[in-house]
Amino acid sequence: MSTRQRLLVVVGTRPEAIKLAPVILKARAEPDLFDVVVCATAQHRELADGVFSVFGIRPEVDLDLMKPGQTPNRVAAGVFAAFDGLLDGVRPDWVLVQGDTTSVMAASLASFNRGLRVAHVEAGLRTAELRNPFPEEMNRRVADLVADLHFAPTPRSAEALRREGASAIRVTGNTVVDALYWIRDRQPAPEPSEDGLVLITSHRRESFGEPMRGAFRGIARLAKRFPRIRFVFPVHPNPKVAEATSVFNGIGNIELLPPAGYPQLVSWIRASRLILTDSGGIQEEAPAFGVPTLVLRTTTERPEGIEAGVARLVGTDEERIFAEGERLLTDEGAHREMARVRNPYGDGKAADRIVAILAGRPVADFSPEP
Repeated sequence: MSTRQRLLVVVGTRPEAIKLAPVILKARAEPDLFDVVVCATAQHRELADGVFSVFGIRPEVDLDLMKPGQTPNRVAAGVFAAFDGLLDGVRPDWVLVQGDTTSVMAASLASFNRGLRVAHVEAGLRTAELRNPFPEEMNRRVADLVADLHFAPTPRSAEALRREGASAIRVTGNTVVDALYWIRDRQPAPEPSEDGLVLITSHRRESFGEPMRGAFRGIARLAKRFPRIRFVFPVHPNPKVAEATSVFNGIGNIELLPPAGYPQLVSWIRASRLILTDSGGIQEEAPAFGVPTLVLRTTTERPEGIEAGVARLVGTDEERIFAEGERLLTDEGAHREMARVRNPYGDGKAADRIVAILAGRPVADFSPEP
């Protein structure tokens, strides 16, 4: 394909910024083939802006949608209201979206309504439960339904798309591994922690309230059981997460910190002995550094890590979280068995594949190592 293509890359949240940054950088490295226009919806203002800064990306368009107390409906309404004018001005050949946020769903549907081609990065992830995770499972299904090109991160996600009747599917690996390696190659190795480090993240809407407090009670017991281990928790800005952290009051080795920049998060992942998380991205990142992960959810759209043995679903049950965490912090054999698993999510070349496919160049699909 010799004609220069205009790519409108839509980014709403920090995970989208992380996972699309490698694609943006690769496409911009070929200016004869691609004219890249980055649109920030600002669904997450400060968190996404910090990632752009790390990767040296400055959006050409900023919809500035973030408002205090915003709801998914308000974000979607803002995207729909802005997109007709945006698409008239940019006139893209492709609209690139990533993942499963409200920005992704609304931008995909708005572009479809205008007859424009949509390419979905990280297509095909499924839990088979429409409301879990909420609203992400619905968002990703809508994006896949209207997409013209599906960049599935793994063979399993590609198979899910085929079962739903999708076509134009390519398996690329997950671009989060590209971003992770980009950061790793630009930072020193973390100093080893004498007594160990456990990283905690939690923010899922379906866990708000008692489920999240139950998970935090299990973590609190772990911290008391291992008082010399440092438990680091960069707290998500949603007030409902902050409310639940009252469970940790008075526990000196649990550090409640503001949201961290991506390089700091990568450094913590690299240094961790164990991760407790409900984050999809961290489920994909932890295997790159051989860090056993307990997933604080009852379902996951990323089952590859569970099947490979590097992650384990523990839900929000206090007793199970404590028991599984204690085992991995005391049983060297169990820890070593999980830590040696290869990353089933990517090899750091996903953005290369995506850009090659958009350019019409032949490229082999990603195949995880056995």
